[in-house]
Amino acid sequence: MVKQTAGRKNLGDLAPKFAQLNDDVLFGEVWSRETALSLKSRSMITVTALITKGIFDNSLKAHLATAKNNGVSKEEMVELVTHLAFYAGWPNAWAVFPLVREVYTEENGGSKNSLFGTGEFNAAYAQYFKGKSYLKMLCTSGVSVANVTFESKCRNNWHIHHKSGQILLCTDGEGRYCEWGKKVQKLFPGDVVYIAPEVKHWHGASDAGYFSHLAVEIPAKDSFNEWLEEVSDEEYGDF
Repeated sequence: MVKQTAGRKNLGDLAPKFAQLNDDVLFGEVWSRETALSLKSRSMITVTALITKGIFDNSLKAHLATAKNNGVSKEEMVELVTHLAFYAGWPNAWAVFPLVREVYTEENGGSKNSLFGTGEFNAAYAQYFKGKSYLKMLCTSGVSVANVTFESKCRNNWHIHHKSGQILLCTDGEGRYCEWGKKVQKLFPGDVVYIAPEVKHWHGASDAGYFSHLAVEIPAKDSFNEWLEEVSDEEYGDF
């Protein structure tokens, strides 16, 4: 899981012990622990609790953004708030919908936390992806650097970089990477993956929400990519 630093950042100077407990215990030990509840489910429960308690400040906005990144669609969030109106109060629903609109009004529905921006729908390579992805080219001269954002469970097909390798620099969310014949490995922000030439592999997002990485192509003469078969659900979940 991503290390939580919000407490130290916002309250470290005023209430350092509270900040430490917020980051290391509440989020580090409770929120981030392995449970039967997915991150998506936990986000929906958290948003429900805040709305029911009448909390509509930046904390709710932050948890709405987290819910979005954890795979809660705009349609699901709208239905959640509509359902809560009958139990938490009609005025509470009116109060939260503007925040829902603000958080979910992002270009192409991408991750608000994508460090380099989500970019455009990856239409040119959509045939090689299972699920929806977005592409933003950061550099096309000398060395090709692309910011790729995957929606929850999206992954590219098995493929091979011939004559040239690739480096993945993970920036946002939780991802997955696998080489042929090996187990799937989890990826988190700060992880670096070197993909050697001629290695059959795939990469994409986990089922926890959006995932972004920078794809750095290592220059080589006459290099090209060979796109292969889709990654099956069984392969995707093979840890």
